[in-house]
Amino acid sequence: MPADGAEEQSEHGRLRICIVSDFFYPNDGGVETHIIQLATNLAANHHKVVVATHAYGDRHGVRYMQPGFKVYYLPTPVFYNQCTLPSVYGCMGLLRQLFIRERIQIVHAHQAFSTMGNEAMALAPAMGLKAVFTDHSLFGFCDASAIITNKIYKFTLKNTSQIICVSHTSKENTCLRARASPSKISVIPNAVDTVKFVPSLPRVRKPQDRVTIVVMSRLVYRKGVDLLVPLIPQVCKRYPQVDFIIGGDGPKRIDLEQMREAAGLESRITMLGSVPHHLVRDTLVKGDIFLNCSLTEAFCMAILEAASCGLLVVSSNVGGVPEVLPPGMAILADASTAALLTAIDQAMAKYHLVDGRLFHDKIKSMYDWKATTLRTEAVYRKAMDMPQLTIADTLARVYDCGPVSGKAFAIVIIFLHAYLCLLEWMTPAAQIDRAVDWTKRRARAC
Repeated sequence: MPADGAEEQSEHGRLRICIVSDFFYPNDGGVETHIIQLATNLAANHHKVVVATHAYGDRHGVRYMQPGFKVYYLPTPVFYNQCTLPSVYGCMGLLRQLFIRERIQIVHAHQAFSTMGNEAMALAPAMGLKAVFTDHSLFGFCDASAIITNKIYKFTLKNTSQIICVSHTSKENTCLRARASPSKISVIPNAVDTVKFVPSLPRVRKPQDRVTIVVMSRLVYRKGVDLLVPLIPQVCKRYPQVDFIIGGDGPKRIDLEQMREAAGLESRITMLGSVPHHLVRDTLVKGDIFLNCSLTEAFCMAILEAASCGLLVVSSNVGGVPEVLPPGMAILADASTAALLTAIDQAMAKYHLVDGRLFHDKIKSMYDWKATTLRTEAVYRKAMDMPQLTIADTLARVYDCGPVSGKAFAIVIIFLHAYLCLLEWMTPAAQIDRAVDWTKRRARAC
């Protein structure tokens, strides 16, 4: 049953979009930043944008964001790592009312880890809405968690209208994991706000000056902290003039603190803890070299922001990292302590030759949020042109997910449609009040 007004596009091609993800402000991260920037630019292009996420502490209910979109912080329980409790149908009653109330046409979910995003992808086609999914991560194929996640991912993407990946490596990974057709996957890289991420004022850099290496990431296994722990003492021993600034928090932080104390490097390693995104630039410009030790990355916003601030990047050569920066801006190495140490040796020999303003200008020309938004809008248009799925189409697609899982997913879809009929009987769509569109013109009038 399509939401009211979802079958017709608005006047002048204005779309009604709901972005769904468990990861959003006030949480900090690449996905959160991407959603905020995308929503801001879509609203600037006169589309109606609504963000749905779970409540964060005392941040619940409806909040209006200054750029022109609003956020629904839904009262759903958090299970693990900022993801809501996997309950298949738990969020659907709230999401159904939201989609009808806002007259949504396109549901755009972000991140395969997001429980709410996966549930929204199942719900949207059943309500007659177009579903678009953006994947920000890479997954393996051999361990138990990856096998289970990939099976759910295959089910989620079977009935999506279009898929967006942030790199060509991510597209290949998605095709293999979800058995998705490459023809419905678009590669749209992340972008960076080059107005905020600018180099510091020009200063003279001499080889004998103190050299600062900045690390800015979540301190978790996937970000290569186990490589960073033995690497830092070796760098400090080889280069007495080098200091480290480490921003970020996570379960691996204690390993770094223990290393700092054991090696007696308290004066040379500054641990900042979690750094709010609006202060990341001020931290980056204190450095000369940016170090990324990730074990897997679909794109890596951190190295893009660092290069935009004029830092020479040293990074592990994994996932989509080679696609991000052109030669000369980054020194790539295998994800091992020895290889990264050799890459830092190369960076120490050339960091003082870097023209930070030139780096910034190149990034500005390559990664622009306006261009990224226009490409995303083109994906939305493709989704709107696709035929409406019937329940028979949906069942046929999910049945193909496997001899056992396909039958289980088909049962999930049948119960989903039955649940929607029950919700319609309990709260008819005609009785759900429609939200007043909040436009820039209305905001100025107020």
